[in-house]
Amino acid sequence: QVQLVESGGGLVQPGESLRLSCAASGLEFSNFVMSWFRQVPGKERELVAHIGTAEDATNYADSVKGRFTIARDNARNTVYLQMNNMKPGDTALYYCNAVHLLEHKITYWGQGTQVTVST
Repeated sequence: QVQLVESGGGLVQPGESLRLSCAASGLEFSNFVMSWFRQVPGKERELVAHIGTAEDATNYADSVKGRFTIARDNARNTVYLQMNNMKPGDTALYYCNAVHLLEHKITYWGQGTQVTVST
């Protein structure tokens, strides 16, 4: 059974940092492209960042470039999202996503972790 379990969400003030983690089990982690998405009520889920299987290919939404960093540890089956200089607009439910490198129909989602940026 495949599981993606996010953790690390919480309430922070503007300018502060958080690190999200997503622990994967039940899949060959190194064969999956890993991504972080976020969603706020009433809006579509948006891609925040993704990282290739080789740990060196990353891509970011324009809104988070220079502030967020995605990384993965294939030995630990975990993907991270370091979020710095956070803004109220970063408030959302953050989801971890896994897509198989070759079979893109094979995709999994975590349950989400809430991030709130507020004074």
